[in-house]
Amino acid sequence: MKKTNDLGQDSIFPLVCKLAIPTMIAQLVNVLYSIIDRMFIGNIPVIGDLALAGAGVCGPIVTLLSSFGTLVGLGGSILMAMRLGEKKEKEAQNILNNSFLMLVVLSLTLTIGFLLSKDALLVRFGASQLTFPYADTYLTIYTFGTFFALLGIGMNYFITCQGFPLISMATVITGAISNIILDAVFIFVFDLGIAGAALATVLSQMLSCCLTLLFLFKPGKYRPFKSKPQISIAFGNYSLKLAKKILALGFSPFVILSTDSLIIIVMNAALQQYGGSANGDQLVSAATIIQSYMLLITGPMVGITGGTQAIISYNYGAVNTKRVKQAEKIILALTVCFSTIMFLVSRFLPQAFVHIFTSDVELIKLSTWGIRVFTLGIIPLSFQYVFVDGLTALGRTKTALTLSILRKSLYMIFTIVIPIFYQTKSAFYAEPLSDVLCSCLSTIVFLLVFSKHLHFRESAFSCNDSLHTP
Repeated sequence: MKKTNDLGQDSIFPLVCKLAIPTMIAQLVNVLYSIIDRMFIGNIPVIGDLALAGAGVCGPIVTLLSSFGTLVGLGGSILMAMRLGEKKEKEAQNILNNSFLMLVVLSLTLTIGFLLSKDALLVRFGASQLTFPYADTYLTIYTFGTFFALLGIGMNYFITCQGFPLISMATVITGAISNIILDAVFIFVFDLGIAGAALATVLSQMLSCCLTLLFLFKPGKYRPFKSKPQISIAFGNYSLKLAKKILALGFSPFVILSTDSLIIIVMNAALQQYGGSANGDQLVSAATIIQSYMLLITGPMVGITGGTQAIISYNYGAVNTKRVKQAEKIILALTVCFSTIMFLVSRFLPQAFVHIFTSDVELIKLSTWGIRVFTLGIIPLSFQYVFVDGLTALGRTKTALTLSILRKSLYMIFTIVIPIFYQTKSAFYAEPLSDVLCSCLSTIVFLLVFSKHLHFRESAFSCNDSLHTP
Protein backbone atom coordinates (compact mmCIF):
# COMPACT_ATOMS: atom_id res chain seq x y z
CA MET A 1 0.00 0.00 0.00
CA LYS A 2 1.24 3.45 -0.90
CA LYS A 3 0.20 6.28 1.35
CA THR A 4 0.21 9.86 0.15
CA ASN A 5 1.38 11.19 3.51
CA ASP A 6 3.28 9.68 6.44
CA LEU A 7 1.85 11.31 9.57
CA GLY A 8 4.74 10.13 11.72
CA GLN A 9 7.74 10.85 9.49
CA ASP A 10 7.07 13.62 6.93
CA SER A 11 8.37 17.10 7.66
CA ILE A 12 5.76 18.91 9.77
CA PHE A 13 5.23 22.12 7.78
CA PRO A 14 4.66 20.44 4.39
CA LEU A 15 2.57 17.76 6.10
CA VAL A 16 0.30 20.31 7.76
CA CYS A 17 -0.11 22.11 4.43
CA LYS A 18 -0.83 18.86 2.58
CA LEU A 19 -3.61 17.99 5.00
CA ALA A 20 -4.87 21.48 5.85
CA ILE A 21 -5.21 22.93 2.36
CA PRO A 22 -7.19 20.09 0.72
CA THR A 23 -9.38 19.72 3.81
CA MET A 24 -9.91 23.48 3.95
CA ILE A 25 -10.93 23.47 0.29
CA ALA A 26 -13.17 20.46 0.84
CA GLN A 27 -14.85 22.16 3.79
CA LEU A 28 -15.26 25.37 1.81
CA VAL A 29 -16.82 23.44 -1.05
CA ASN A 30 -19.05 21.62 1.43
CA VAL A 31 -20.23 25.02 2.68
CA LEU A 32 -21.19 25.83 -0.88
CA TYR A 33 -23.99 23.27 -0.66
CA SER A 34 -26.03 25.61 1.49
CA ILE A 35 -24.74 28.87 0.00
CA ILE A 36 -25.51 27.83 -3.58
CA ASP A 37 -28.96 26.66 -2.55
CA ARG A 38 -29.62 29.99 -0.86
CA MET A 39 -28.20 31.95 -3.80
CA PHE A 40 -30.53 30.24 -6.28
CA ILE A 41 -33.47 30.36 -3.85
CA GLY A 42 -33.01 34.09 -3.20
CA ASN A 43 -33.17 34.76 -6.94
CA ILE A 44 -36.43 32.88 -7.58
CA PRO A 45 -38.78 35.46 -9.17
CA VAL A 46 -41.41 37.04 -6.90
CA ILE A 47 -41.01 34.69 -3.89
CA GLY A 48 -37.20 34.79 -3.58
CA ASP A 49 -36.87 36.73 -0.31
CA LEU A 50 -39.57 34.72 1.50
CA ALA A 51 -38.17 31.44 0.22
CA LEU A 52 -34.71 32.54 1.38
CA ALA A 53 -36.06 33.19 4.88
CA GLY A 54 -37.66 29.72 4.82
CA ALA A 55 -34.35 28.14 3.83
CA GLY A 56 -32.68 30.14 6.60
CA VAL A 57 -34.98 28.57 9.18
CA CYS A 58 -34.01 25.12 7.81
CA GLY A 59 -30.28 25.93 7.87
CA PRO A 60 -29.59 25.21 11.54
CA ILE A 61 -31.71 22.06 11.43
CA VAL A 62 -29.68 20.80 8.46
CA THR A 63 -26.46 21.63 10.33
CA LEU A 64 -27.78 19.81 13.39
CA LEU A 65 -28.42 16.69 11.31
CA SER A 66 -24.94 16.88 9.78
CA SER A 67 -23.30 17.23 13.19
CA PHE A 68 -24.31 13.65 14.00
CA GLY A 69 -21.96 12.54 11.22
CA THR A 70 -19.19 14.36 13.05
CA LEU A 71 -20.14 12.70 16.35
CA VAL A 72 -19.12 9.29 15.00
CA GLY A 73 -16.80 10.25 12.15
CA LEU A 74 -14.47 12.64 13.94
CA GLY A 75 -14.55 10.70 17.21
CA GLY A 76 -13.76 7.44 15.43
CA SER A 77 -11.08 8.91 13.14
CA ILE A 78 -9.20 10.56 16.03
CA LEU A 79 -9.21 7.28 17.95
CA MET A 80 -8.20 5.40 14.80
CA ALA A 81 -5.30 7.80 14.13
CA MET A 82 -4.04 7.25 17.67
CA ARG A 83 -4.13 3.47 17.19
CA LEU A 84 -2.32 3.73 13.86
CA GLY A 85 0.32 5.85 15.60
CA GLU A 86 0.66 3.08 18.17
CA LYS A 87 0.94 0.52 15.29
CA LYS A 88 -2.22 -1.28 16.44
CA GLU A 89 -3.84 -1.99 13.08
CA LYS A 90 -6.28 -4.59 14.36
CA GLU A 91 -7.75 -2.13 16.85
CA ALA A 92 -7.87 0.54 14.11
CA GLN A 93 -9.84 -1.90 11.93
CA ASN A 94 -12.34 -2.54 14.73
CA ILE A 95 -12.82 1.21 15.17
CA LEU A 96 -13.66 1.64 11.48
CA ASN A 97 -16.06 -1.33 11.49
CA ASN A 98 -17.92 -0.04 14.53
CA SER A 99 -18.05 3.52 13.23
CA PHE A 100 -19.60 2.41 9.94
CA LEU A 101 -22.34 0.43 11.68
CA MET A 102 -23.04 3.29 14.10
CA LEU A 103 -23.43 5.77 11.24
CA VAL A 104 -25.84 3.50 9.38
CA VAL A 105 -28.06 3.01 12.45
CA LEU A 106 -27.87 6.68 13.46
CA SER A 107 -28.75 7.89 9.94
CA LEU A 108 -31.86 5.72 9.71
CA THR A 109 -33.01 6.69 13.21
CA LEU A 110 -32.60 10.42 12.59
CA THR A 111 -34.40 10.28 9.25
CA ILE A 112 -37.50 8.78 10.89
CA GLY A 113 -37.30 11.07 13.94
CA PHE A 114 -36.98 14.33 12.01
CA LEU A 115 -39.74 13.45 9.54
CA LEU A 116 -42.12 12.94 12.47
CA SER A 117 -41.16 16.16 14.29
CA LYS A 118 -40.24 18.63 11.52
CA ASP A 119 -43.45 20.71 11.60
CA ALA A 120 -43.13 21.51 15.31
CA LEU A 121 -39.41 22.22 14.93
CA LEU A 122 -39.92 24.71 12.10
CA VAL A 123 -42.53 26.71 14.02
CA ARG A 124 -40.38 26.85 17.15
CA PHE A 125 -37.22 27.76 15.22
CA GLY A 126 -38.52 30.94 13.59
CA ALA A 127 -40.79 30.03 10.65
CA SER A 128 -43.60 32.53 10.20
CA GLN A 129 -46.95 31.91 8.54
CA LEU A 130 -45.52 33.21 5.25
CA THR A 131 -42.22 31.32 5.31
CA PHE A 132 -43.43 27.99 6.75
CA PRO A 133 -44.54 26.44 3.39
CA TYR A 134 -41.07 27.03 1.89
CA ALA A 135 -39.25 25.77 4.98
CA ASP A 136 -41.47 22.68 5.18
CA THR A 137 -40.91 21.77 1.52
CA TYR A 138 -37.14 22.14 1.78
CA LEU A 139 -36.73 20.24 5.05
CA THR A 140 -39.02 17.36 4.06
CA ILE A 141 -37.03 16.58 0.93
CA TYR A 142 -33.66 17.13 2.63
CA THR A 143 -34.51 14.82 5.51
CA PHE A 144 -35.08 11.92 3.11
CA GLY A 145 -31.42 12.32 2.11
CA THR A 146 -30.14 12.34 5.69
CA PHE A 147 -28.87 8.75 5.41
CA PHE A 148 -26.44 9.66 2.61
CA ALA A 149 -25.47 13.03 4.11
CA LEU A 150 -24.46 11.57 7.48
CA LEU A 151 -22.74 8.53 6.04
CA GLY A 152 -20.76 10.63 3.57
CA ILE A 153 -19.71 13.22 6.16
CA GLY A 154 -18.85 10.67 8.84
CA MET A 155 -16.87 8.23 6.70
CA ASN A 156 -14.91 10.97 4.93
CA TYR A 157 -12.96 11.59 8.15
CA PHE A 158 -11.52 8.06 7.85
CA ILE A 159 -10.07 8.90 4.45
CA THR A 160 -8.26 11.98 5.76
CA CYS A 161 -6.95 10.28 8.91
CA GLN A 162 -5.24 7.62 6.77
CA GLY A 163 -3.30 10.24 4.80
CA PHE A 164 -5.52 10.82 1.73
CA PRO A 165 -6.78 14.43 1.99
CA LEU A 166 -6.86 14.90 -1.79
CA ILE A 167 -9.27 11.99 -2.22
CA SER A 168 -11.37 13.29 0.65
CA MET A 169 -11.47 16.67 -1.08
CA ALA A 170 -12.35 15.10 -4.45
CA THR A 171 -15.40 13.29 -3.07
CA VAL A 172 -16.76 16.56 -1.65
CA ILE A 173 -15.95 18.69 -4.71
CA THR A 174 -17.67 16.20 -7.02
CA GLY A 175 -20.84 16.52 -4.99
CA ALA A 176 -20.62 20.32 -4.92
CA ILE A 177 -20.21 20.63 -8.69
CA SER A 178 -23.18 18.33 -9.14
CA ASN A 179 -25.16 20.51 -6.74
CA ILE A 180 -24.45 23.67 -8.76
CA ILE A 181 -25.56 22.05 -12.00
CA LEU A 182 -28.65 20.40 -10.54
CA ASP A 183 -29.71 23.58 -8.69
CA ALA A 184 -29.82 25.53 -11.95
CA VAL A 185 -31.61 22.73 -13.81
CA PHE A 186 -34.23 21.94 -11.16
CA ILE A 187 -35.02 25.53 -10.13
CA PHE A 188 -34.93 27.42 -13.42
CA VAL A 189 -35.35 24.78 -16.13
CA PHE A 190 -37.91 22.50 -14.43
CA ASP A 191 -39.33 25.36 -12.30
CA LEU A 192 -39.30 23.28 -9.11
CA GLY A 193 -38.51 26.25 -6.86
CA ILE A 194 -37.23 25.55 -3.35
CA ALA A 195 -38.08 21.85 -3.79
CA GLY A 196 -35.57 21.75 -6.65
CA ALA A 197 -32.85 23.19 -4.42
CA ALA A 198 -33.45 20.52 -1.78
CA LEU A 199 -33.57 17.73 -4.36
CA ALA A 200 -30.29 18.92 -5.92
CA THR A 201 -28.60 18.85 -2.51
CA VAL A 202 -29.85 15.33 -1.71
CA LEU A 203 -28.72 13.86 -5.05
CA SER A 204 -25.32 15.54 -4.76
CA GLN A 205 -24.80 14.20 -1.26
CA MET A 206 -25.73 10.71 -2.49
CA LEU A 207 -22.97 10.97 -5.09
CA SER A 208 -20.36 12.11 -2.53
CA CYS A 209 -21.39 9.32 -0.17
CA CYS A 210 -21.06 6.65 -2.85
CA LEU A 211 -17.56 7.84 -3.81
CA THR A 212 -16.47 7.87 -0.16
CA LEU A 213 -17.68 4.33 0.44
CA LEU A 214 -16.15 3.08 -2.82
CA PHE A 215 -12.75 4.22 -1.57
CA LEU A 216 -13.10 2.80 1.93
CA PHE A 217 -14.44 -0.62 1.01
CA LYS A 218 -11.97 -3.32 -0.05
CA PRO A 219 -10.73 -2.94 -3.65
CA GLY A 220 -12.98 -4.52 -6.25
CA LYS A 221 -13.15 -4.91 -9.99
CA TYR A 222 -14.79 -1.55 -10.61
CA ARG A 223 -12.80 0.50 -8.11
CA PRO A 224 -12.38 4.07 -9.50
CA PHE A 225 -9.33 4.92 -7.33
CA LYS A 226 -5.69 3.94 -7.88
CA SER A 227 -4.79 4.43 -4.21
CA LYS A 228 -6.19 2.25 -1.46
CA PRO A 229 -6.52 2.82 2.28
CA GLN A 230 -4.43 1.09 4.90
CA ILE A 231 -7.64 0.11 6.70
CA SER A 232 -10.80 -0.73 4.71
CA ILE A 233 -14.38 -1.13 5.92
CA ALA A 234 -15.15 -4.68 7.02
CA PHE A 235 -17.83 -6.33 9.12
CA GLY A 236 -17.71 -7.95 12.55
CA ASN A 237 -15.97 -7.38 15.91
CA TYR A 238 -18.70 -5.01 17.06
CA SER A 239 -18.29 -3.77 20.60
CA LEU A 240 -20.54 -1.63 22.76
CA LYS A 241 -17.52 -0.62 24.84
CA LEU A 242 -15.67 0.60 21.74
CA ALA A 243 -18.78 2.41 20.50
CA LYS A 244 -18.93 4.31 23.79
CA LYS A 245 -15.27 5.34 23.39
CA ILE A 246 -15.95 6.65 19.89
CA LEU A 247 -18.98 8.61 21.06
CA ALA A 248 -17.10 9.98 24.07
CA LEU A 249 -14.29 11.30 21.87
CA GLY A 250 -16.68 12.68 19.24
CA PHE A 251 -19.05 14.25 21.76
CA SER A 252 -17.12 17.50 22.09
CA PRO A 253 -16.95 18.34 18.36
CA PHE A 254 -20.56 17.17 18.03
CA VAL A 255 -21.72 19.58 20.70
CA ILE A 256 -19.63 22.35 19.13
CA LEU A 257 -21.34 21.86 15.76
CA SER A 258 -24.82 21.15 17.08
CA THR A 259 -24.77 24.23 19.30
CA ASP A 260 -23.79 26.24 16.22
CA SER A 261 -27.22 25.22 14.99
CA LEU A 262 -28.77 26.14 18.32
CA ILE A 263 -27.40 29.68 18.34
CA ILE A 264 -28.66 30.26 14.79
CA ILE A 265 -32.06 28.99 15.89
CA VAL A 266 -32.01 31.35 18.87
CA MET A 267 -30.95 34.22 16.60
CA ASN A 268 -33.74 33.58 14.10
CA ALA A 269 -36.36 33.20 16.84
CA ALA A 270 -35.19 36.39 18.59
CA LEU A 271 -35.20 38.41 15.36
CA GLN A 272 -38.66 37.14 14.51
CA GLN A 273 -39.99 37.95 17.98
CA TYR A 274 -38.39 41.37 18.47
CA GLY A 275 -38.76 42.39 14.83
CA GLY A 276 -42.47 41.66 14.75
CA SER A 277 -44.58 41.01 11.68
CA ALA A 278 -43.23 44.10 9.93
CA ASN A 279 -39.48 43.46 10.12
CA GLY A 280 -39.08 39.88 11.38
CA ASP A 281 -38.90 38.12 8.00
CA GLN A 282 -36.49 40.72 6.60
CA LEU A 283 -34.20 40.36 9.62
CA VAL A 284 -34.23 36.56 9.29
CA SER A 285 -33.43 36.90 5.58
CA ALA A 286 -30.51 39.19 6.43
CA ALA A 287 -29.31 36.79 9.13
CA THR A 288 -29.45 33.95 6.58
CA ILE A 289 -27.20 35.89 4.21
CA ILE A 290 -24.83 36.89 7.04
CA GLN A 291 -24.61 33.34 8.35
CA SER A 292 -23.91 32.13 4.80
CA TYR A 293 -20.99 34.55 4.66
CA MET A 294 -19.72 33.40 8.06
CA LEU A 295 -19.63 29.85 6.73
CA LEU A 296 -17.04 31.02 4.21
CA ILE A 297 -14.85 31.86 7.22
CA THR A 298 -15.67 29.20 9.79
CA GLY A 299 -15.89 26.38 7.21
CA PRO A 300 -12.27 26.71 6.02
CA MET A 301 -11.09 27.25 9.61
CA VAL A 302 -12.76 23.97 10.58
CA GLY A 303 -11.04 22.45 7.56
CA ILE A 304 -7.61 23.62 8.72
CA THR A 305 -8.01 22.66 12.38
CA GLY A 306 -10.12 19.54 11.85
CA GLY A 307 -8.19 18.22 8.87
CA THR A 308 -4.90 18.39 10.74
CA GLN A 309 -6.17 16.71 13.90
CA ALA A 310 -4.95 13.41 12.49
CA ILE A 311 -1.34 14.69 12.68
CA ILE A 312 -1.74 15.62 16.34
CA SER A 313 -3.59 12.42 17.27
CA TYR A 314 -1.19 10.14 15.37
CA ASN A 315 1.94 11.68 16.91
CA TYR A 316 0.31 11.84 20.32
CA GLY A 317 -0.34 8.11 20.00
CA ALA A 318 3.29 7.62 18.92
CA VAL A 319 4.44 9.75 21.92
CA ASN A 320 6.23 12.21 19.63
CA THR A 321 5.40 15.36 21.56
CA LYS A 322 7.90 17.49 19.64
CA ARG A 323 5.95 16.91 16.42
CA VAL A 324 2.67 17.63 18.21
CA LYS A 325 3.96 21.04 19.37
CA GLN A 326 5.38 21.88 15.96
CA ALA A 327 2.11 20.99 14.26
CA GLU A 328 0.05 23.07 16.68
CA LYS A 329 2.17 26.18 16.04
CA ILE A 330 1.92 25.84 12.27
CA ILE A 331 -1.82 25.17 12.39
CA LEU A 332 -2.30 28.32 14.48
CA ALA A 333 -0.21 30.41 12.06
CA LEU A 334 -2.21 29.20 9.05
CA THR A 335 -5.55 29.85 10.74
CA VAL A 336 -4.58 33.35 11.90
CA CYS A 337 -3.37 34.24 8.40
CA PHE A 338 -6.64 33.05 6.87
CA SER A 339 -8.83 34.86 9.42
CA THR A 340 -6.84 38.09 8.93
CA ILE A 341 -7.38 37.97 5.17
CA MET A 342 -11.10 37.35 5.65
CA PHE A 343 -11.32 40.20 8.17
CA LEU A 344 -9.99 42.59 5.54
CA VAL A 345 -12.29 41.18 2.86
CA SER A 346 -15.23 41.66 5.24
CA ARG A 347 -14.41 45.32 5.64
CA PHE A 348 -14.30 46.16 1.94
CA LEU A 349 -16.21 43.57 -0.12
CA PRO A 350 -19.31 42.32 1.74
CA GLN A 351 -21.74 44.07 -0.58
CA ALA A 352 -20.53 42.01 -3.55
CA PHE A 353 -21.41 38.84 -1.63
CA VAL A 354 -24.85 40.10 -0.58
CA HIS A 355 -25.77 40.96 -4.18
CA ILE A 356 -25.73 37.29 -5.21
CA PHE A 357 -28.65 36.61 -2.84
CA THR A 358 -30.99 39.55 -3.35
CA SER A 359 -31.65 42.73 -5.29
CA ASP A 360 -33.74 44.32 -2.52
CA VAL A 361 -32.03 47.60 -1.58
CA GLU A 362 -32.98 47.57 2.10
CA LEU A 363 -31.99 43.93 2.54
CA ILE A 364 -28.65 44.57 0.85
CA LYS A 365 -27.96 47.51 3.17
CA LEU A 366 -28.92 45.57 6.33
CA SER A 367 -26.96 42.45 5.35
CA THR A 368 -23.81 44.39 4.43
CA TRP A 369 -23.84 46.16 7.79
CA GLY A 370 -24.49 42.85 9.55
CA ILE A 371 -21.51 41.12 7.91
CA ARG A 372 -19.17 43.86 9.08
CA VAL A 373 -20.52 43.53 12.62
CA PHE A 374 -20.43 39.72 12.70
CA THR A 375 -16.78 39.57 11.57
CA LEU A 376 -15.32 42.03 14.09
CA GLY A 377 -13.95 39.18 16.23
CA ILE A 378 -12.89 36.58 13.64
CA ILE A 379 -9.14 36.98 14.17
CA PRO A 380 -9.39 36.11 17.90
CA LEU A 381 -11.88 33.39 16.92
CA SER A 382 -9.10 31.57 15.04
CA PHE A 383 -7.34 30.96 18.39
CA GLN A 384 -10.55 29.43 19.77
CA TYR A 385 -10.85 27.03 16.82
CA VAL A 386 -7.21 25.92 16.89
CA PHE A 387 -6.97 25.38 20.63
CA VAL A 388 -10.35 23.67 21.08
CA ASP A 389 -9.70 21.27 18.17
CA GLY A 390 -6.13 20.73 19.37
CA LEU A 391 -7.32 19.71 22.82
CA THR A 392 -9.91 17.40 21.23
CA ALA A 393 -7.20 15.71 19.14
CA LEU A 394 -5.26 15.02 22.36
CA GLY A 395 -8.30 13.43 23.99
CA ARG A 396 -9.00 16.44 26.27
CA THR A 397 -12.65 16.41 25.22
CA LYS A 398 -14.08 17.72 28.50
CA THR A 399 -11.83 20.78 28.44
CA ALA A 400 -12.61 21.45 24.77
CA LEU A 401 -16.32 20.98 25.33
CA THR A 402 -16.41 23.35 28.29
CA LEU A 403 -14.67 26.10 26.32
CA SER A 404 -16.98 25.67 23.37
CA ILE A 405 -20.19 25.58 25.40
CA LEU A 406 -19.14 28.73 27.24
CA ARG A 407 -18.80 30.61 23.94
CA LYS A 408 -22.17 29.38 22.65
CA SER A 409 -23.86 30.18 25.97
CA LEU A 410 -22.58 33.74 25.96
CA TYR A 411 -23.67 34.12 22.34
CA MET A 412 -27.24 33.07 23.16
CA ILE A 413 -27.38 35.29 26.25
CA PHE A 414 -26.16 38.31 24.30
CA THR A 415 -28.59 37.54 21.44
CA ILE A 416 -31.56 37.54 23.80
CA VAL A 417 -30.53 40.37 26.14
CA ILE A 418 -29.01 43.02 23.83
CA PRO A 419 -32.21 43.68 21.78
CA ILE A 420 -34.12 44.34 25.00
CA PHE A 421 -32.08 47.49 25.56
CA TYR A 422 -31.26 48.46 21.96
CA GLN A 423 -32.88 48.07 18.52
CA THR A 424 -33.50 44.54 17.21
CA LYS A 425 -30.61 44.40 14.73
CA SER A 426 -28.17 45.04 17.58
CA ALA A 427 -28.50 41.29 18.29
CA PHE A 428 -25.85 40.85 15.59
CA TYR A 429 -23.23 42.16 18.05
CA ALA A 430 -23.61 38.95 20.07
CA GLU A 431 -21.21 37.18 17.68
CA PRO A 432 -18.09 39.39 18.05
CA LEU A 433 -18.61 39.88 21.79
CA SER A 434 -18.69 36.14 22.49
CA ASP A 435 -15.84 35.48 20.02
CA VAL A 436 -13.41 37.90 21.64
CA LEU A 437 -14.19 37.07 25.27
CA CYS A 438 -14.05 33.29 24.88
CA SER A 439 -11.02 33.27 22.57
CA CYS A 440 -9.04 35.02 25.31
CA LEU A 441 -10.20 32.46 27.86
CA SER A 442 -9.44 29.50 25.55
CA THR A 443 -5.93 30.79 24.95
CA ILE A 444 -5.25 31.03 28.69
CA VAL A 445 -6.61 27.52 29.37
CA PHE A 446 -4.66 26.00 26.46
CA LEU A 447 -1.38 27.51 27.64
CA LEU A 448 -2.00 26.12 31.13
CA VAL A 449 -2.84 22.52 30.15
CA PHE A 450 -1.18 21.75 26.78
CA SER A 451 2.42 21.15 27.86
CA LYS A 452 1.35 19.44 31.10
CA HIS A 453 -0.85 17.02 29.17
CA LEU A 454 1.96 16.09 26.78
CA HIS A 455 4.39 15.65 29.66
CA PHE A 456 1.92 13.32 31.40
CA ARG A 457 1.68 11.25 28.20
CA GLU A 458 5.47 10.93 28.00
CA SER A 459 5.73 9.95 31.66
CA ALA A 460 2.98 7.33 31.36
CA PHE A 461 4.63 5.81 28.27
CA SER A 462 8.05 5.73 29.90
CA CYS A 463 6.60 3.99 32.94
CA ASN A 464 4.81 1.35 30.84
CA ASP A 465 7.91 0.83 28.69
CA SER A 466 10.08 0.22 31.73
CA LEU A 467 7.59 -2.32 33.10
CA HIS A 468 7.87 -4.39 29.89
CA THR A 469 11.65 -4.21 29.71
CA PRO A 470 13.23 -7.57 30.77
